[in-house]
Amino acid sequence: MIAQQEKSQIIIIDMQEKLASVMPNEIINKMMRRFEIIQRASLELGIPQVFTEQYPKGLGHTLDKMQPLLNDARYVEKTVFDCTNEPAFNKCLVRTRSQVFLLGMEAHICILQTALSLLKKGKDVFIIEDLIASRNISNKQNALNRLREAGCIITNTESVIFEWIKSSEHDAFRNIALLIKSID
Repeated sequence: MIAQQEKSQIIIIDMQEKLASVMPNEIINKMMRRFEIIQRASLELGIPQVFTEQYPKGLGHTLDKMQPLLNDARYVEKTVFDCTNEPAFNKCLVRTRSQVFLLGMEAHICILQTALSLLKKGKDVFIIEDLIASRNISNKQNALNRLREAGCIITNTESVIFEWIKSSEHDAFRNIALLIKSID
């Protein structure tokens, strides 16, 4: 299945201070660069976003670096691991957009549980592999294996963006190509 701009929505799960502080710095730094790219592309293409925070009183808020790019995103505070078990989350999903792109932390907990529930609800679930993390790489790999077996599409930032625009003739291509050049 290929990503389609008009069917897409992005869910940014729990990219919070205390969670990020226990992740490998190299992974978080790469994720931040990729997040900026996909977020700027999605804003330019009009793709709706939701971001969640798991118990912000204890885990802190979304990373400061991300905040300026989240002005148009809908916010959901939660205490459940599966986002779909939070009524406010379900109200934020765009029902007419069947493709849901997940990124965030942690892959083997909130990403996994949310993805499996969204599949049951009939959504096409894409996991942006270079934009998810777990404290332990083996937990991330286990989650990716389970998600793939369950029917999720495992993809990456660059593939998603080029699938959305489809052609170098797209109005946003020039701006997006400049963003893509900064991926390492």
